[in-house]
Amino acid sequence: MAEAEQTRQPGYIHLSGSGELEERARRAHEILRDCVVCPQQCRVNRIEDEQGFCRTGLLPTVSSYSPHFGEEPPLVGRNGSGTIFFAGCNMRCEFCQNYEISQCGLGYAVSCEDLAGIMLRLQDRGCHNINFVSPSHVVPQILRAVAIAAGGGLTVPLVYNSGGYDSVETLRLLDGVIDIYMPDAKYGRDDVAWELSHARDYTAHMQAALVEMHRQVGDLVIEDGLAVRGMIIRHLVLPGNLANSEVVMKFIAEKISRNSYVNIMAQYRPAWRAAEGGRSPVLAALQRPITAREYDYAIRCAQESGLSRGFP
Repeated sequence: MAEAEQTRQPGYIHLSGSGELEERARRAHEILRDCVVCPQQCRVNRIEDEQGFCRTGLLPTVSSYSPHFGEEPPLVGRNGSGTIFFAGCNMRCEFCQNYEISQCGLGYAVSCEDLAGIMLRLQDRGCHNINFVSPSHVVPQILRAVAIAAGGGLTVPLVYNSGGYDSVETLRLLDGVIDIYMPDAKYGRDDVAWELSHARDYTAHMQAALVEMHRQVGDLVIEDGLAVRGMIIRHLVLPGNLANSEVVMKFIAEKISRNSYVNIMAQYRPAWRAAEGGRSPVLAALQRPITAREYDYAIRCAQESGLSRGFP
């Protein structure tokens, strides 16, 4: 029994004990000096508090943190997922429903020590995991905070909840640290990704990132109803199939795994710039919710690709 419990321990605990976690945090911090943490490749000196695309300098900005019950059931359990919402983002989605946080910077700057304290408080409240929401631009700060929190008794799994626009080089610093990856697979076409999210070469970066994430953690493993390791992929269905669901589902099935857990989401509604519309045909198409037929099409694309986990 002791051996089984040991194998279920999050990997960051072992990395912390060996000193490797602290070394990863040090290496990640140096990336901020000429910042290439994410695919935006801004090359600003965030150590000197310069800001690039994400509008975040040295300190991470936290918008809120709490037990969250609106995530996927394997993350929520009885006590909720311990979500930490970071302000700023390395994408600018024209339809973002959390634009006050991602685009307007709603939140407050915290030190890595404070961020570690937030993790420990969420664990003390019984949360089943720590869920980093929009973490792609603050990976160095997260690594440092996890190193501190691990020394303070953090033991729950870590969830990396991103838009999928991640750097493979940065993700490799998280190998063995993150237990559950939860990326978006937003688009199957780069021109749409650029117009709607201002993310250049999104599909190539997203696909490479998901391959790396899956290499690290594999398919989702659920024990006693709770996710303990693996990957959950989110795909938001957009009006007029702007997300190109057939391309996304084929990629997941053929290049990741047919056993992938895919949450095909129907909750699109016009928000932020998309609610204004009129500036381009693409934005004009976003001025309505999706139809039942459009959602059914995305489900059918997944099924015909051989996927079956995570969606109705």
